[in-house]
Amino acid sequence: MIALLGVPLDKNSSFLTGAAMAPPKIREAFNSDSSNYFTESGIDLKNSNKWRDLGDLSLDHGDSHAIIEKAAAGALQAHEKLISLGGDHSITYPLVRGFWSRYPRLSILHLDAHTDLYDNYEDNPHSHASPFARILEEKPETRVIQVGIRTSTTHTRRQSSRFGVEVIYMNEWRDDHRFKFDGPVYLSLDLDALDPAFVPGISHYEPGGFTTRQVLSIIQNLQSNVVGADIVEYNPSRDVHGMTGMVAAKLMKEIMDQMIRTK
Repeated sequence: MIALLGVPLDKNSSFLTGAAMAPPKIREAFNSDSSNYFTESGIDLKNSNKWRDLGDLSLDHGDSHAIIEKAAAGALQAHEKLISLGGDHSITYPLVRGFWSRYPRLSILHLDAHTDLYDNYEDNPHSHASPFARILEEKPETRVIQVGIRTSTTHTRRQSSRFGVEVIYMNEWRDDHRFKFDGPVYLSLDLDALDPAFVPGISHYEPGGFTTRQVLSIIQNLQSNVVGADIVEYNPSRDVHGMTGMVAAKLMKEIMDQMIRTK
């Protein structure tokens, strides 16, 4: 069983806020009459008993990261897999910590324009620019593959080397890349991995990214047991005619499809 959870947090965004509004907008796109509930392999998600929507977390009071970690761990006690809708990318660190309670040996496939490996970005160690630094400090044995990177700085390149991160820069990408992991996998998908032509509703425009079809192909060709995923950095305040919401919903559907078909 797959659980779906909204994580409406954007207080750790460094440039623009707005990503906290994303979870209901992705659900709205998912339920839009402009499309349907079928995945590309033919699974009807509307009538599937393989997933359950847990709604959105309330993060207005208390330690938001502690709330997120506890919610992820709790969801995984009742469900085998979890997809989270962000929110900015800072949510990945507490989500992964929640996953460790059930999956202590977890590999991560990270799609993004940025490595998010800053040691302490703008005096905020929990910035959306830092989640993978926090993860790898805590569990340095974690295998992390980062794909689509096209903004890496001198500092983040050093961090990649320090932590042994496998980085496929966008200018090195080939469409025949395939990913296979031993053991359970967590997929972290920042929408700015895509070129902004396909997802105008993001905070950080970085030209030269993936097409929607390329990201779908990565998801559909994963030869691994994906037990968790997040879709982050959708900023509805910058969207055009809801098209980024539709892309996010499409990616969510295909991640669900991959999770349902893979044991």
